[in-house]
Amino acid sequence: MATDRRASWLKGVLDLLVLAGLTEGESYGYEIAKTLAGSGLGQIKGGTLYPVLNRLEEAGLVAAEFRVADRGPGRRYYRLTQQGRETLAEQTRLWLAFDQSVRSVLDKGAAG
Repeated sequence: MATDRRASWLKGVLDLLVLAGLTEGESYGYEIAKTLAGSGLGQIKGGTLYPVLNRLEEAGLVAAEFRVADRGPGRRYYRLTQQGRETLAEQTRLWLAFDQSVRSVLDKGAAG
């Protein structure tokens, strides 16, 4: 029986997807996870998402700001920095080239 590799594929590209998810404007963890899930990527748990957000913040690709809420707990809002936008553009280009290479190999395999 074949192993479902989607979780490991997602892990390899999650940083890029989180950056892309912030192009529409600032957001917080739960909303980012909902957006990614709504794109067909499945549920991304906080234990997976928050280390990615922390890593992106430490790298200067996103900026975070904690805000107190009128009701309920406060939230940490994330937004892309200029460096994050530049990295997103570069990494998107590299990912799409990689995707094209993978598709080329898979297409040959499917035809054979």
